[in-house]
Amino acid sequence: MIIGCPKEIKPQEYRVALTPASVKTLVSRGHTVLIQSGAGTGSGISDEDYEAKGAKIVLHPEEIYKRADIIVKVKEPLESEYELLQEGHVLFTFLHLAASRRLTEVLLQKGIVAIAYESVQMDDGFLPILHPMSEIAGRMAPIVGAHYLQENYGGSGVLVSGIPGVLPGRILILGGGTVGQNAMRIASAFGATVVVIDKDLRKLKYIDDMFDGRVITLPSDEHTIEVEIGEADIVVGAVLIPGARTPRIIKRSFLSSMKKGSIIVDVSIDQGGCAETSKPTTHNDPVFIVGGILHYCVVNMPGAYPRTSTFALCNTTLPYILEMAEKGWRQAIKDNKSLARGVNIMEGKVTHPAVANTFNMKYEPLL
Repeated sequence: MIIGCPKEIKPQEYRVALTPASVKTLVSRGHTVLIQSGAGTGSGISDEDYEAKGAKIVLHPEEIYKRADIIVKVKEPLESEYELLQEGHVLFTFLHLAASRRLTEVLLQKGIVAIAYESVQMDDGFLPILHPMSEIAGRMAPIVGAHYLQENYGGSGVLVSGIPGVLPGRILILGGGTVGQNAMRIASAFGATVVVIDKDLRKLKYIDDMFDGRVITLPSDEHTIEVEIGEADIVVGAVLIPGARTPRIIKRSFLSSMKKGSIIVDVSIDQGGCAETSKPTTHNDPVFIVGGILHYCVVNMPGAYPRTSTFALCNTTLPYILEMAEKGWRQAIKDNKSLARGVNIMEGKVTHPAVANTFNMKYEPLL
Protein backbone atom coordinates (compact mmCIF):
# COMPACT_ATOMS: atom_id res chain seq x y z
CA MET A 1 0.00 0.00 0.00
CA ILE A 2 1.18 3.55 -0.69
CA ILE A 3 0.56 6.10 2.05
CA GLY A 4 0.97 9.77 1.14
CA CYS A 5 1.53 12.66 3.51
CA PRO A 6 1.36 16.14 1.92
CA LYS A 7 2.51 19.34 3.59
CA GLU A 8 -0.27 21.25 5.34
CA ILE A 9 -1.20 24.54 3.67
CA LYS A 10 -3.70 25.95 6.14
CA PRO A 11 -2.34 29.26 7.47
CA GLN A 12 -0.01 28.76 10.44
CA GLU A 13 -0.57 24.99 10.44
CA TYR A 14 2.77 23.39 11.30
CA ARG A 15 1.62 19.92 12.31
CA VAL A 16 2.29 16.92 10.11
CA ALA A 17 0.34 13.66 9.84
CA LEU A 18 3.26 11.22 10.18
CA THR A 19 6.35 11.09 12.39
CA PRO A 20 9.57 9.26 11.52
CA ALA A 21 8.51 6.52 13.95
CA SER A 22 5.22 6.14 12.05
CA VAL A 23 7.16 5.88 8.79
CA LYS A 24 9.48 3.22 10.20
CA THR A 25 6.55 1.09 11.33
CA LEU A 26 4.77 1.31 7.98
CA VAL A 27 7.88 0.72 5.87
CA SER A 28 8.93 -2.24 8.02
CA ARG A 29 5.59 -3.85 7.13
CA GLY A 30 6.28 -3.50 3.42
CA HIS A 31 4.38 -0.30 2.67
CA THR A 32 5.59 2.74 0.74
CA VAL A 33 5.42 6.15 2.42
CA LEU A 34 5.58 9.37 0.42
CA ILE A 35 6.32 12.58 2.34
CA GLN A 36 6.22 15.99 0.71
CA SER A 37 9.46 17.86 1.19
CA GLY A 38 9.26 20.22 4.16
CA ALA A 39 6.09 18.65 5.57
CA GLY A 40 7.64 18.11 8.98
CA THR A 41 9.75 21.26 9.27
CA GLY A 42 7.28 23.11 11.49
CA SER A 43 7.27 20.19 13.93
CA GLY A 44 11.04 20.00 14.03
CA ILE A 45 11.25 17.00 11.67
CA SER A 46 13.57 17.21 8.67
CA ASP A 47 13.35 15.44 5.33
CA GLU A 48 16.50 13.58 6.35
CA ASP A 49 14.77 12.32 9.50
CA TYR A 50 12.04 10.80 7.35
CA GLU A 51 14.46 9.38 4.77
CA ALA A 52 16.45 7.69 7.52
CA LYS A 53 13.31 5.71 8.42
CA GLY A 54 12.56 4.71 4.83
CA ALA A 55 10.25 7.43 3.50
CA LYS A 56 10.47 8.67 -0.05
CA ILE A 57 10.61 12.47 -0.23
CA VAL A 58 8.71 14.10 -3.09
CA LEU A 59 8.75 17.76 -4.03
CA HIS A 60 5.17 18.39 -5.05
CA PRO A 61 1.79 17.41 -3.59
CA GLU A 62 0.53 16.42 -7.05
CA GLU A 63 2.80 13.37 -7.00
CA ILE A 64 1.49 12.30 -3.61
CA TYR A 65 -2.15 12.57 -4.67
CA LYS A 66 -1.41 10.81 -7.96
CA ARG A 67 0.40 7.83 -6.45
CA ALA A 68 -0.98 7.29 -2.96
CA ASP A 69 -3.83 4.97 -1.97
CA ILE A 70 -4.27 6.55 1.46
CA ILE A 71 -3.83 10.29 2.00
CA VAL A 72 -3.10 11.22 5.60
CA LYS A 73 -3.34 14.84 6.67
CA VAL A 74 -3.91 16.93 9.76
CA LYS A 75 -6.51 19.42 8.51
CA GLU A 76 -9.27 19.30 5.92
CA PRO A 77 -8.38 19.92 2.25
CA LEU A 78 -8.54 23.57 1.22
CA GLU A 79 -9.98 24.83 -2.08
CA SER A 80 -6.63 24.62 -3.87
CA GLU A 81 -6.36 20.95 -2.94
CA TYR A 82 -9.81 19.89 -4.18
CA GLU A 83 -8.60 19.30 -7.74
CA LEU A 84 -5.91 16.93 -6.44
CA LEU A 85 -8.42 14.54 -4.90
CA GLN A 86 -9.17 11.49 -7.03
CA GLU A 87 -11.85 8.83 -6.99
CA GLY A 88 -10.69 5.90 -4.90
CA HIS A 89 -8.62 7.96 -2.50
CA VAL A 90 -8.95 7.20 1.18
CA LEU A 91 -8.64 10.54 2.97
CA PHE A 92 -7.83 10.28 6.68
CA THR A 93 -7.72 13.62 8.48
CA PHE A 94 -9.66 16.09 10.60
CA LEU A 95 -12.61 17.02 8.37
CA HIS A 96 -15.23 18.85 10.48
CA LEU A 97 -17.66 18.54 7.59
CA ALA A 98 -20.56 20.04 9.53
CA ALA A 99 -18.79 23.38 9.14
CA SER A 100 -18.41 23.12 5.33
CA ARG A 101 -21.14 22.11 2.91
CA ARG A 102 -18.79 22.88 0.02
CA LEU A 103 -16.15 20.36 1.15
CA THR A 104 -18.86 17.79 1.83
CA GLU A 105 -20.17 18.18 -1.72
CA VAL A 106 -16.69 17.92 -3.25
CA LEU A 107 -15.94 14.69 -1.39
CA LEU A 108 -19.28 13.27 -2.52
CA GLN A 109 -18.79 14.28 -6.15
CA LYS A 110 -15.28 12.84 -6.32
CA GLY A 111 -16.16 9.49 -4.79
CA ILE A 112 -13.71 9.87 -1.91
CA VAL A 113 -13.67 7.60 1.13
CA ALA A 114 -13.41 10.32 3.78
CA ILE A 115 -12.63 9.19 7.31
CA ALA A 116 -12.66 11.95 9.92
CA TYR A 117 -10.31 11.79 12.87
CA GLU A 118 -12.88 13.56 15.04
CA SER A 119 -15.55 10.92 14.31
CA VAL A 120 -13.52 7.81 15.12
CA GLN A 121 -15.33 6.68 18.23
CA MET A 122 -15.08 3.72 20.58
CA ASP A 123 -18.05 1.79 21.96
CA ASP A 124 -18.07 3.83 25.18
CA GLY A 125 -18.19 7.12 23.26
CA PHE A 126 -14.49 7.92 23.68
CA LEU A 127 -12.95 9.81 20.73
CA PRO A 128 -9.37 8.49 20.68
CA ILE A 129 -7.91 10.69 17.93
CA LEU A 130 -9.72 13.90 18.87
CA HIS A 131 -8.87 13.44 22.55
CA PRO A 132 -5.20 14.58 22.59
CA MET A 133 -5.95 17.59 20.38
CA SER A 134 -8.83 18.50 22.70
CA GLU A 135 -6.46 18.24 25.65
CA ILE A 136 -4.07 20.69 24.01
CA ALA A 137 -6.80 23.12 22.90
CA GLY A 138 -8.39 22.98 26.33
CA ARG A 139 -5.14 23.80 28.08
CA MET A 140 -4.46 26.60 25.61
CA ALA A 141 -7.86 28.28 26.04
CA PRO A 142 -7.34 29.94 29.45
CA ILE A 143 -3.79 30.89 28.46
CA VAL A 144 -4.79 32.71 25.26
CA GLY A 145 -7.81 34.21 27.01
CA ALA A 146 -5.65 35.60 29.80
CA HIS A 147 -3.19 36.95 27.24
CA TYR A 148 -5.81 38.91 25.31
CA LEU A 149 -7.27 40.44 28.46
CA GLN A 150 -4.33 42.81 28.28
CA GLU A 151 -5.52 46.37 27.68
CA ASN A 152 -3.30 46.83 24.64
CA TYR A 153 -5.31 44.12 22.81
CA GLY A 154 -8.60 45.74 23.71
CA GLY A 155 -9.04 43.57 26.77
CA SER A 156 -10.45 44.56 30.13
CA GLY A 157 -7.05 44.74 31.83
CA VAL A 158 -7.94 42.04 34.35
CA LEU A 159 -5.13 39.78 35.57
CA VAL A 160 -7.03 36.53 36.01
CA SER A 161 -4.88 35.31 38.91
CA GLY A 162 -5.55 38.46 40.93
CA ILE A 163 -3.04 39.46 43.59
CA PRO A 164 -3.30 39.76 47.38
CA GLY A 165 -6.00 42.31 48.06
CA VAL A 166 -7.51 42.14 44.54
CA LEU A 167 -10.06 39.57 43.42
CA PRO A 168 -9.05 37.12 40.68
CA GLY A 169 -10.77 36.99 37.32
CA ARG A 170 -13.65 34.67 36.51
CA ILE A 171 -13.43 32.01 33.81
CA LEU A 172 -16.62 30.39 32.54
CA ILE A 173 -16.31 27.08 30.71
CA LEU A 174 -19.22 25.91 28.60
CA GLY A 175 -18.95 22.13 28.37
CA GLY A 176 -17.39 19.65 30.77
CA GLY A 177 -15.82 17.22 28.30
CA THR A 178 -12.17 16.80 27.41
CA VAL A 179 -11.65 20.42 26.31
CA GLY A 180 -13.54 21.75 29.30
CA GLN A 181 -11.77 19.62 31.87
CA ASN A 182 -8.35 20.55 30.54
CA ALA A 183 -9.35 24.22 30.52
CA MET A 184 -10.39 23.83 34.16
CA ARG A 185 -7.01 22.36 35.02
CA ILE A 186 -5.17 25.44 33.76
CA ALA A 187 -7.78 27.98 34.86
CA SER A 188 -7.81 26.69 38.42
CA ALA A 189 -3.99 26.65 38.47
CA PHE A 190 -4.10 30.35 37.56
CA GLY A 191 -6.05 30.97 40.74
CA ALA A 192 -9.08 32.23 38.82
CA THR A 193 -12.65 31.69 39.92
CA VAL A 194 -13.74 28.86 37.62
CA VAL A 195 -17.31 27.99 36.65
CA VAL A 196 -18.38 25.13 34.39
CA ILE A 197 -21.79 24.65 32.82
CA ASP A 198 -22.83 21.27 31.41
CA LYS A 199 -26.14 19.49 30.80
CA ASP A 200 -24.88 16.19 32.25
CA LEU A 201 -25.32 16.23 36.03
CA ARG A 202 -23.20 13.09 36.41
CA LYS A 203 -20.35 14.85 34.66
CA LEU A 204 -20.73 17.84 36.97
CA LYS A 205 -20.50 15.54 39.99
CA TYR A 206 -17.36 13.97 38.56
CA ILE A 207 -15.83 17.42 38.00
CA ASP A 208 -16.71 18.48 41.54
CA ASP A 209 -14.95 15.39 42.89
CA MET A 210 -11.97 15.73 40.54
CA PHE A 211 -11.30 19.35 41.50
CA ASP A 212 -12.26 18.88 45.14
CA GLY A 213 -14.91 21.60 44.94
CA ARG A 214 -12.55 24.23 43.49
CA VAL A 215 -14.67 24.50 40.33
CA ILE A 216 -18.23 25.82 40.56
CA THR A 217 -20.57 23.48 38.68
CA LEU A 218 -23.90 24.55 37.19
CA PRO A 219 -26.51 22.80 35.01
CA SER A 220 -27.02 24.06 31.48
CA ASP A 221 -29.99 26.20 30.52
CA GLU A 222 -30.27 29.45 28.58
CA HIS A 223 -30.91 31.61 31.65
CA THR A 224 -27.90 30.26 33.55
CA ILE A 225 -25.64 30.70 30.54
CA GLU A 226 -26.75 34.29 30.04
CA VAL A 227 -26.29 35.20 33.71
CA GLU A 228 -22.87 33.58 34.02
CA ILE A 229 -21.58 35.08 30.77
CA GLY A 230 -22.37 38.47 32.22
CA GLU A 231 -20.04 37.76 35.16
CA ALA A 232 -17.15 36.20 33.26
CA ASP A 233 -13.86 37.71 32.13
CA ILE A 234 -13.08 34.72 29.91
CA VAL A 235 -15.68 32.42 28.34
CA VAL A 236 -14.36 29.13 26.95
CA GLY A 237 -16.64 27.49 24.39
CA ALA A 238 -16.03 23.76 24.81
CA VAL A 239 -19.26 22.36 23.35
CA LEU A 240 -19.16 19.25 21.15
CA ILE A 241 -21.70 17.02 19.42
CA PRO A 242 -19.55 14.47 17.53
CA GLY A 243 -19.86 14.95 13.78
CA ALA A 244 -22.57 17.61 14.05
CA ARG A 245 -22.60 21.37 13.96
CA THR A 246 -22.05 22.93 17.37
CA PRO A 247 -25.24 24.44 18.83
CA ARG A 248 -24.98 28.22 19.16
CA ILE A 249 -25.68 28.56 22.84
CA ILE A 250 -24.15 32.05 23.17
CA LYS A 251 -26.75 34.33 21.62
CA ARG A 252 -25.74 37.65 20.08
CA SER A 253 -28.02 39.39 22.56
CA PHE A 254 -25.98 37.99 25.47
CA LEU A 255 -22.99 40.15 24.50
CA SER A 256 -24.74 43.30 25.72
CA SER A 257 -24.64 41.98 29.28
CA MET A 258 -20.95 41.00 29.14
CA LYS A 259 -18.12 43.06 30.59
CA LYS A 260 -16.45 45.24 27.97
CA GLY A 261 -13.06 43.81 27.12
CA SER A 262 -13.95 40.27 28.17
CA ILE A 263 -13.18 37.47 25.72
CA ILE A 264 -14.86 34.43 24.20
CA VAL A 265 -12.39 31.67 23.33
CA ASP A 266 -14.51 29.52 21.03
CA VAL A 267 -12.73 26.17 20.88
CA SER A 268 -15.87 24.79 19.20
CA ILE A 269 -15.21 26.84 16.07
CA ASP A 270 -13.97 23.78 14.14
CA GLN A 271 -17.57 22.56 14.15
CA GLY A 272 -19.06 25.99 13.48
CA GLY A 273 -18.69 27.68 16.87
CA CYS A 274 -20.94 27.93 19.92
CA ALA A 275 -21.48 31.71 19.70
CA GLU A 276 -23.71 33.39 17.14
CA THR A 277 -21.01 36.03 16.71
CA SER A 278 -18.13 33.59 16.13
CA LYS A 279 -16.36 33.27 12.80
CA PRO A 280 -13.20 31.32 11.95
CA THR A 281 -9.86 33.07 12.46
CA THR A 282 -6.21 32.13 12.02
CA HIS A 283 -3.09 32.28 14.13
CA ASN A 284 -2.02 35.22 11.94
CA ASP A 285 -5.11 37.23 12.88
CA PRO A 286 -6.72 35.41 15.80
CA VAL A 287 -8.97 37.99 17.47
CA PHE A 288 -11.82 40.26 16.46
CA ILE A 289 -14.22 42.41 18.48
CA VAL A 290 -18.02 42.46 18.40
CA GLY A 291 -19.89 44.81 20.71
CA GLY A 292 -16.78 45.43 22.80
CA ILE A 293 -16.24 41.67 23.35
CA LEU A 294 -13.10 39.98 22.05
CA HIS A 295 -13.50 36.72 20.13
CA TYR A 296 -10.67 34.22 19.69
CA CYS A 297 -11.83 31.68 17.08
CA VAL A 298 -8.73 29.99 15.68
CA VAL A 299 -9.78 26.80 13.92
CA ASN A 300 -6.52 24.92 14.47
CA MET A 301 -5.50 25.92 17.97
CA PRO A 302 -3.13 22.96 18.60
CA GLY A 303 -1.18 24.04 15.52
CA ALA A 304 0.40 26.72 17.70
CA TYR A 305 2.32 23.94 19.49
CA PRO A 306 3.09 21.68 16.53
CA ARG A 307 5.85 19.58 18.05
CA THR A 308 3.70 18.40 20.94
CA SER A 309 0.57 18.17 18.80
CA THR A 310 2.15 16.17 15.97
CA PHE A 311 3.55 13.47 18.21
CA ALA A 312 0.35 13.27 20.28
CA LEU A 313 -1.74 12.97 17.11
CA CYS A 314 0.42 10.34 15.44
CA ASN A 315 0.42 8.19 18.58
CA THR A 316 -3.31 7.74 18.02
CA THR A 317 -3.61 7.64 14.22
CA LEU A 318 -0.88 5.11 13.40
CA PRO A 319 -2.77 1.96 14.47
CA TYR A 320 -5.69 2.89 12.19
CA ILE A 321 -3.42 3.78 9.25
CA LEU A 322 -1.56 0.50 9.67
CA GLU A 323 -4.80 -1.49 9.82
CA MET A 324 -6.08 0.07 6.60
CA ALA A 325 -2.73 -0.46 4.89
CA GLU A 326 -2.58 -4.12 5.95
CA LYS A 327 -6.19 -5.10 5.29
CA GLY A 328 -7.44 -2.51 2.84
CA TRP A 329 -9.96 0.07 3.99
CA ARG A 330 -13.05 -2.05 3.31
CA GLN A 331 -11.95 -4.91 5.53
CA ALA A 332 -10.54 -2.54 8.14
CA ILE A 333 -13.87 -0.80 8.68
CA LYS A 334 -15.64 -4.17 8.82
CA ASP A 335 -13.28 -5.37 11.52
CA ASN A 336 -12.94 -2.12 13.47
CA LYS A 337 -16.21 -0.47 14.55
CA SER A 338 -14.39 2.55 15.95
CA LEU A 339 -12.81 3.26 12.57
CA ALA A 340 -16.11 2.59 10.80
CA ARG A 341 -17.79 5.32 12.86
CA GLY A 342 -15.23 7.74 11.44
CA VAL A 343 -16.36 7.21 7.83
CA ASN A 344 -18.27 10.39 6.95
CA ILE A 345 -18.38 10.00 3.17
CA MET A 346 -17.99 6.78 1.18
CA GLU A 347 -18.04 6.63 -2.62
CA GLY A 348 -20.70 9.30 -3.12
CA LYS A 349 -22.76 8.52 -0.02
CA VAL A 350 -23.10 10.34 3.30
CA THR A 351 -22.47 7.66 5.90
CA HIS A 352 -22.47 9.74 9.08
CA PRO A 353 -25.93 10.66 10.42
CA ALA A 354 -24.86 13.97 11.95
CA VAL A 355 -23.36 15.20 8.66
CA ALA A 356 -26.47 14.16 6.74
CA ASN A 357 -28.71 15.89 9.27
CA THR A 358 -26.65 19.10 9.19
CA PHE A 359 -27.08 19.52 5.44
CA ASN A 360 -30.43 17.76 5.03
CA MET A 361 -28.79 15.10 2.87
CA LYS A 362 -29.68 11.43 2.55
CA TYR A 363 -28.02 9.27 5.18
CA GLU A 364 -26.95 5.82 4.02
CA PRO A 365 -25.71 3.43 6.71
CA LEU A 366 -22.20 2.20 6.15
CA LEU A 367 -22.81 -1.53 6.56
